[in-house]
Amino acid sequence: MGCPASLRAERLVLSQVSAVNVRYETAAAPQQRQRSRASTTVRAYVALCKPRIVELLLITAVPTLFLAYRGLPSLLVTVVVVVGGALAAGSANALNCYIDRDIDEVMRRTSSRPLVRHTVAPRSALIFGAVLGVVAVALFAAATNLLAAGLTLGAIVYYVVIYTMLLKRHTSQSTLWGGVCGAAPVLIAWAAATGSLSWAAALLFGIVFFWQPPHFWALAIKYREDYRRAGIPMLPVVAPVRRVLAESVVYSWLMVTASLVLWHWAGPVYETVAALAGASFLAEVHRLHRAARRDEAGGGDRLVTMRLFHLSLVYLTVVFAAVAVGALLR
Repeated sequence: MGCPASLRAERLVLSQVSAVNVRYETAAAPQQRQRSRASTTVRAYVALCKPRIVELLLITAVPTLFLAYRGLPSLLVTVVVVVGGALAAGSANALNCYIDRDIDEVMRRTSSRPLVRHTVAPRSALIFGAVLGVVAVALFAAATNLLAAGLTLGAIVYYVVIYTMLLKRHTSQSTLWGGVCGAAPVLIAWAAATGSLSWAAALLFGIVFFWQPPHFWALAIKYREDYRRAGIPMLPVVAPVRRVLAESVVYSWLMVTASLVLWHWAGPVYETVAALAGASFLAEVHRLHRAARRDEAGGGDRLVTMRLFHLSLVYLTVVFAAVAVGALLR
């Protein structure tokens, strides 16, 4: 018995709709894949810039503007410092990824970076980093002054050539001297605001410069086997943990001292916050140093330093936030 005419008509309509859907999906699939590839590429280039490090640099640069202006900073200069600083840091980080792609492949902590996963070609990363650097320097030169532009260029060159190419693979003190470029954003911000440098800018620089060894060594102690496999002679790789933390104690005291001397420019509210934050940081680094001595005496190696690493991030954020607040209240 044949199908009723209405049933045949319904089947014909469904088959036509199905054919249209197949043709639509077939046409849409390449567009979806193209969008997905574009999104992946954008994320890869952003990852080359190491955005979390960029964010940390801006945490120090923007409050510096408040102190340089002794109140609310110029909106234009703030935008230039934020955008130009992010581009400059992104440039240095992308060029660092290009140079260090061989050791990044060996280390578990860096094995997901774009050049290791081949989501960005080395030549593309090199060009990308260079272009970001040129744009950053040009932006500072055009919108602020030549001193800020020169310091920006110097920071990029220092990080890429002095730290990445010369220090990192050859000395255990690379973290300390690499801190020059990490602390440079406060000098760049001050220069962008005032066209000059000052003792206050030098003290801000000192806070960040002396902060970096205890901050990064706390992380490096956890990943020292990674660095050892990659042949990077960082201090936690070539020295006992007790010595690393002994040096961290020294640099922590220098950091806190620099922060307290800044009271003359930043005011009493800042001084109170800096004293409390410094006392907390010193208590933790001394506690770890005592624990390392006990651990070493017992023949163990169980020290956990990530608490100090996270505390250092809080410390820097709180102290520089207090710089901004203190400048507003002066």
